[in-house]
Amino acid sequence: MNMTEQIIRLALFEDACLGDVTTESIFLHPQETTGIIVAKEDFILAGVDVAKKVFHAVDPSMACKIHFNDSDTIKKDDIIFTITGDIRSLLTSERVALNFLQRLSGIATLTRKFVTALDNPKVRLVDTRKTTPGWRKIEKDAVRAGGGYNHRFALYDGILIKDNHIAAAGSIAAAVFHVRARVSHLMKIEVEVSDLDQVQQALEVRADVIMLDNMDIDTMAKAVKLISKRAVVEASGNVSLHTLNAIAGTGVDVISCGALTHQAVSVDLSMRIAED
Repeated sequence: MNMTEQIIRLALFEDACLGDVTTESIFLHPQETTGIIVAKEDFILAGVDVAKKVFHAVDPSMACKIHFNDSDTIKKDDIIFTITGDIRSLLTSERVALNFLQRLSGIATLTRKFVTALDNPKVRLVDTRKTTPGWRKIEKDAVRAGGGYNHRFALYDGILIKDNHIAAAGSIAAAVFHVRARVSHLMKIEVEVSDLDQVQQALEVRADVIMLDNMDIDTMAKAVKLISKRAVVEASGNVSLHTLNAIAGTGVDVISCGALTHQAVSVDLSMRIAED
């Protein structure tokens, strides 16, 4: 069982571990019914495959017809899903499927706003690890659906020496020395810096990526000039729709933005029983 299947199982257990008392009290026998998931606003779609897995986890015999794909632009009143099956299975899976679709589409929609606002094709917009616990894979998938890119997935697939690593190790040089002594030469090393002195230190130890953390625009521009293409430059902190292009204008290569996931608002969807 992969991680997506695990969180679906957990979500269904949370919602119906002892059954669906309302539905099971009303419908004592199988009754084939069709439900439709309808958009109540405009948004960018994400989470289609996750929602389909929810329905099939409850009842593998349910037939799901998907009318749109992740990354598609959805308009109010569009029908996204048509699901046919036993009314009991349909109603039991409804809220969990909608929760995934609404949350993930909210991330994709906010990401698309940032991507559209970014007036610099040379700069890559990426997410962070500021994700809902357990949902990281699907939330990062939603960022890609919105047109953004992913930063490292977790602590195990990328080296990022942050301020607390540096403080505990004693210096940037000491932290980088220890990392290089223990990891493969194929793995790039990123160092977080907060001022021009630390930029110089990161350059002296030949960091592959230098993250400019919470710098003002003027200092960031000076840092980019100091680095002078000797490392990939990432900007992080205080990234919003209002600051995005000023940051990009400093010449950085990458902008990482935690808001793509932790400030996204769920979109509005509903499931209706289709009329004959």
